[in-house]
Amino acid sequence: MIGALDGVRVIELATLFAGPMAGATLADFGADVVKVEHPRKPDPSRGHGPSKDGVGLWWKVLGRNKRAITLDLSTPDGRDVLLRMAAEADVIIENFRPGTLERWGLGYEELSKANPGLILTRVTGFGQFGPYSARPGFGTLAEAMSGFAAATGEPGGPPTLPPFGLADGIAALSTALATSLALNTRNATGRGQVVDLAIIEPIMALLGPQITWYTQLGYVQPRTGNRSSNNAPRNTYQTADGRWLAVSTSAQSIAERVVKLVGRPDFVDEEWFATGSGRAAHADELDEAVSAWVAERPASEVVAAFEDAQAAVAPVYEIPDIIADPQFQALGTVHSVPDPELGEVAMQNVLFRMSGTPGEIRFAGRPHGADTDEVLGELGLSGEEIAGLRERGAI
Repeated sequence: MIGALDGVRVIELATLFAGPMAGATLADFGADVVKVEHPRKPDPSRGHGPSKDGVGLWWKVLGRNKRAITLDLSTPDGRDVLLRMAAEADVIIENFRPGTLERWGLGYEELSKANPGLILTRVTGFGQFGPYSARPGFGTLAEAMSGFAAATGEPGGPPTLPPFGLADGIAALSTALATSLALNTRNATGRGQVVDLAIIEPIMALLGPQITWYTQLGYVQPRTGNRSSNNAPRNTYQTADGRWLAVSTSAQSIAERVVKLVGRPDFVDEEWFATGSGRAAHADELDEAVSAWVAERPASEVVAAFEDAQAAVAPVYEIPDIIADPQFQALGTVHSVPDPELGEVAMQNVLFRMSGTPGEIRFAGRPHGADTDEVLGELGLSGEEIAGLRERGAI
């Protein structure tokens, strides 16, 4: 099977989430990604979350399709090995604090001397310059500073942070895209470049026109809970059998179908019903009608009725629901791969389908340093040289 990025060689020096998630995305579509970890300080994500038989499960997802080696970049031996790797690579992804690679003699000036076509993708919380650039940066801080948390939560309640790495995930997809764009430019010009991605920025880009609203009108989007300031009804509603369903009426025609379905066709004749903002101003009335109708029926009946009416509804799923759902099964959204440590591991499949160069999960995350000898051997290092590096603590 030919992947879209077959032949692309990536060195991943990043830890935790945004950089490694970007590396996994590139690896899913064929790139040969070599994950570099400190010999005595593995990527902390190996210990995040639940484990089975002492094996971290998050790492199995984050480290998928990557070969794993160890290398102490702060040592002269480690620096020399990385420069040899860089000479044959297309991309390096790193997320050290700005100045760290330069302190080790591995800044872009040195790396590009080894390989003028190399792309150095740098992922940090706040970017490579500016007053906050030296601060430690995590996705949680980006969720707070981007405006996301301020607009999330119930009216009158506190700002709300997501229970997973949302900003990191958005930054990872942006990193993979930026790296692909840089590869395309390199293929045309022969020259590499530096990609500077600050985790605080991509999540802000997804928040829509909030900056434009404020600078043009002084309008700051308030917290509205599950409701929208742009349309209604838009909320979650509990059924007679205790399930929760989400309803969306972003289109006027859908809103009309919903209120007719729940027995309130009179709403359609109201002047305020003709616009999304007008409906949002009357969300209490609309929610009351939809909620009462849904509460009298089991989830299966509600979903069937909405489908018959061509109105938009979806159940609020937990993971067992996702695994059992026939649409996700048809798409192959959950994929299982054999694993020497755990037997078989299920995880989310690649992000999208390509008819000519599809992505593929070939294997789950590898043990710490499992491929060190293989990768260094490909550089031409002998068994004796590799043993010497190991004795000196460089690998």
